[in-house]
Amino acid sequence: MSAGGPPAPPAHRDPNVLRWLAAYAASVTGDAMYFLALTWTATRIAGPSAAGLVVMAAALPRALLMLGGGVVADRFGPRRIAVVSDATRCLATLAAAAALLAAPPGPGPLIAVAVVFGAVDAVFMPAVGALPPRLTAPDQLARVQGMRGLAIRLGNLAGPLAAGAALAAAGAAGTFVIAAVLFATSLPLLLTVRLRPLPGGPPAPGTAWRDLLDGLRHIRRHPTLAPLVAVVALSEMCFSGPVAAGLVLLADERGWGAAGMGWIVGAFSVGGAAAGLLLTLAVRVPRAGPVLSGTLCATAVCTVALGHAAALPAAVLLGALTGLTTGITMAVTGALVQGETDPRYLGRVTSVTTLGTLGLAPVVFPVVGLTVDRWGAAAFFTGCGAVCLLAAVLATASPALRRAALGPPGEAA
Repeated sequence: MSAGGPPAPPAHRDPNVLRWLAAYAASVTGDAMYFLALTWTATRIAGPSAAGLVVMAAALPRALLMLGGGVVADRFGPRRIAVVSDATRCLATLAAAAALLAAPPGPGPLIAVAVVFGAVDAVFMPAVGALPPRLTAPDQLARVQGMRGLAIRLGNLAGPLAAGAALAAAGAAGTFVIAAVLFATSLPLLLTVRLRPLPGGPPAPGTAWRDLLDGLRHIRRHPTLAPLVAVVALSEMCFSGPVAAGLVLLADERGWGAAGMGWIVGAFSVGGAAAGLLLTLAVRVPRAGPVLSGTLCATAVCTVALGHAAALPAAVLLGALTGLTTGITMAVTGALVQGETDPRYLGRVTSVTTLGTLGLAPVVFPVVGLTVDRWGAAAFFTGCGAVCLLAAVLATASPALRRAALGPPGEAA
């Protein structure tokens, strides 16, 4: 509630939040279409090795520039950076379509597009993390994170389906054009979003290096953020891509084929969407710390059981349960990070948490193949479960996290 004004509407009925959510959903769907078209085209042109090179070309600049992207988001404003990022994605995707139409296809243009997208992601992700606290009241952050999780799951489900249909009907160039249209759709929505002013005024001017160090000190000195950042990195490290690769190898090892893999991945997305819907409807999470520890323990159990599943129906059910528990964990940790962080540091804090998850993907992906090849898929999923259990132990061991709550300001756990 603003001073002397009417109470702010709930986030799921706030037109300002819904405009941001629609822009974000369009961007996520476009990103999923772009990535599938890019890897599909690279594979068709030069084989799986070229696809791996393209993925690496996107991952490296994202990891190397992520911390600097947080400084940029805090210094120039998250909405401005989000708008520029989606505009750049739109232009780069159109350039890729034009290159495919104008000349015989080759891996060079695809690698160039992947590098651009990786660099843009390094500033887009911190900007996205810094936006929700500027859109709504603190007691609505859990709800906003639930809505964001729902948009991510639906976008990651709709994007590949749309990309598959577009690739069959219009080819790679047409798919890139459709993805560019989705990026362009987000621009007018973002431009009409109203932001709350920062408490305490804008950040003091300084060098980029000093801004980065200030952000790291803010995390280190904060009693809740320091353990929370470690918990986020551990809880999401396996689920930012490695588990998806592990599911492919699991389905191949069990003889379930591509259809079986699709059922498990689809169930995972449905479970994540259910988690997003659940937190969208929730008024508050008064015992967020214990909820976080509980969902991490449940994720550990479900992940290990999934790796040992002998029948496809059991794997599908476990995939849905894992999607549900990871979706709740992602929403709760996201809301806690945004609620505990001084808004002037949100871009930098988000860049650190994102680097701890997506930034480690290039290192973790080779481990997936080596582990499955030597010890089997069950060993890989058991290792992922152990990482989740370690995150639960860290969350439980932190007194500040045990007392954490998501609700109206001043609410006790």
